[in-house]
Amino acid sequence: MSGRTSCTETHQEATFLNTPSPAARASLLEALRDTEAAVAGYFGSLEEAVFARPLQETWSPAEHLDHLNIVVSAVARGFGISPLILRLRFGSAKRPTRTYEELRADYQALLAAGGRASGRYVPVRQTTDPADAEERKSDLLARWGRVNERLWTALGGWSERNLDRVRFPHPLLGKITARELVFFTIYHGHHHVTAVQRRLASDASIGSA
Repeated sequence: MSGRTSCTETHQEATFLNTPSPAARASLLEALRDTEAAVAGYFGSLEEAVFARPLQETWSPAEHLDHLNIVVSAVARGFGISPLILRLRFGSAKRPTRTYEELRADYQALLAAGGRASGRYVPVRQTTDPADAEERKSDLLARWGRVNERLWTALGGWSERNLDRVRFPHPLLGKITARELVFFTIYHGHHHVTAVQRRLASDASIGSA
């Protein structure tokens, strides 16, 4: 889930696209680790003042990372539920799993049509004192590591069969297969890195005009 900014592939995402799609669980786990590292590396590299500053009346980098934490935490909880219970609650998939590329294209189309994060997925707007920015950055990055570890551990117990027949609800995409939810989670992290990069570049351009 995100705001209206579209995105391009990062290097890590492009690397993932070279794997067969739909990807097997082992490839999904590896791609999740790559996304985790890419997000942590980028947000960790930002100066504290930049990390905490809103971008053109939109989310600050800190709020983007907070949003990613909220989303991955929810996904990890979902994968911690028994596949049988999920099938009873949301039904079984009645169509083949989309490829990563298809899922990404469908999500981008929804964003282009005005889709955005809502409800519990919207980070709480916070005004961070410069003296507290370093601590907040450290806390958010630490949580990013924890929620990804929970997701990685939970997903490791899923079979290939259940990844394609169990469904989860998504606020924009509707009911999607478990494998598609992993595709989304992989893409979503790269999307927000790119969104912040573009906003910061735009801010710098405006400031130098």
